[in-house]
Amino acid sequence: MPITLRAEVTFTPTEYGAVLLDLRTGRYWQLSRTAAVIVAAVRAGRGRDGALDDLRVRFDVGDDRLVRDVDTLLEQLRAGGLAVC
Repeated sequence: MPITLRAEVTFTPTEYGAVLLDLRTGRYWQLSRTAAVIVAAVRAGRGRDGALDDLRVRFDVGDDRLVRDVDTLLEQLRAGGLAVC
């Protein structure tokens, strides 16, 4: 099953990336520009692979690092209760 943000989590782009707000807890999560690209792909239903594709286009970074960074963020979102799969 693909990863998705919980319905109670809002996503707001900012000048520096984005902010997630968990409406259940009132907690804010500040995202870097890179993390915002990943979350935007997840929100659009494109999941992990879509996030990797978007990052490959935007950044000149090795694939190993991209995969590690995407997987780390997705795990943090799951662990924080912001996303489910």
